[in-house]
Amino acid sequence: MTVTRFAPSPTGYIHIGNLRTALFNYMIARQSGGQFILRLDDTDPERSKQEYADAIMQDLEWLGLTWDRIEKQSERLDRYEAAADELREKGRFYECFETPIELDLKRKKQLNMGKPPVYDRTALDLSDEQKDALRAERGSGHWRFKLDQDRIEWTDGILGNLSIDAASVSDPVLIRGDGQFLYTLASVCDDIDFGITQVVRGSDHVTNTATQIQIIEAMGGSVPFFAHHSLLTGPQGEALSKRLGTLALRDLRGQGIEPMALLSLMARLGSSDPVELRGSMDELVAGFDLAKFGSAPTKFDVEDLKPLTSKYVAALPYETMADALAALGVPGEVAADFWSVARENLETRADVAKWWELCRDGAEPLVDAEDQEFVATAKDLLPAAPWTSDTWSEWTTSVKAATGRKGKGLFMPLRKALTGMQHGPDMSRLMPLLQKVNL
Repeated sequence: MTVTRFAPSPTGYIHIGNLRTALFNYMIARQSGGQFILRLDDTDPERSKQEYADAIMQDLEWLGLTWDRIEKQSERLDRYEAAADELREKGRFYECFETPIELDLKRKKQLNMGKPPVYDRTALDLSDEQKDALRAERGSGHWRFKLDQDRIEWTDGILGNLSIDAASVSDPVLIRGDGQFLYTLASVCDDIDFGITQVVRGSDHVTNTATQIQIIEAMGGSVPFFAHHSLLTGPQGEALSKRLGTLALRDLRGQGIEPMALLSLMARLGSSDPVELRGSMDELVAGFDLAKFGSAPTKFDVEDLKPLTSKYVAALPYETMADALAALGVPGEVAADFWSVARENLETRADVAKWWELCRDGAEPLVDAEDQEFVATAKDLLPAAPWTSDTWSEWTTSVKAATGRKGKGLFMPLRKALTGMQHGPDMSRLMPLLQKVNL
């Protein structure tokens, strides 16, 4: 059975980059009737917060990305300790005592010599007496996984055949000096224990994948199928990382972006398929094909979400909006007609309140200086309310006869005087809904 996972750290809110990873893994699981696991990587007790964990779940629920079960790494520390003991017994785990400053000096020296900045494994030469002395002086050391220094090869679901020389990579630190388990060890244990079959994540994890493959094999686990999607950039190709704080999903939700608009964009962005608004998650899942995605950085523009949201809102049936319209005070006898008129002129659902305010209270007339006399004449010719779908035509015909105006010079000043706007719905449909005008 296909089993995928989304593994956010509850140290902040989900942003647009996280969503891509979550969505791909979700769709892969749903395509095959498999399982999608939400795993909270909360081994950092200082930065992990319950409020962020709650927010992550709220954001996923808002999008409709339902998980089959939830796992927390903070509840599996005994398992990670047992894995560390197993690696020690196999001679694949060793303790190091260098300080961050000492490691930095080593890296700089290697770079100056034209060598890759790879950990030199000097800790392997320490005697038991030297280790005891260093522990007494510096406290517990950090623990590294000893890589087999040969090539690590796998076929990536997006990037194709990959090969990394393990000799060019530092032995990864899996446990910090303070005893905190780091991402790599915990993730490997979880992927093995939960039977993860496919892992899709950003291309910045390629080197991590190489080292994780060796750790998985050292622990006797089955290596999942890995795929690394491209990283998002801004619309001009600029790094998106500095803007991610403004692209949290909750912020987009606050702006009125519709879930299906967001999902429709992210499910196809960077692929050979065009981005098209879909009406349901089932449609998105059915058309998803990982092989259609490329490795080039993918440009993301938040502005692209706005027309998709507007199109989605315009397609909403009255039944979906009935309660919201009632809450605004739209009378039931006109609510369906009002929604039919307003829906094509909304950027977000929330904008419908502005249109009802216009219908209920009227608008501040927008009258250019050269149109003041013309509008005054038109006001005198305006039929008495209530108005019907024929009122606009009858009124403009009489105004045309009285003033000689026609075309845009006739219709635009009247629209602006009634609505305070240059654009909007068909006036013949809007006028029957106007309860008040401020001419």
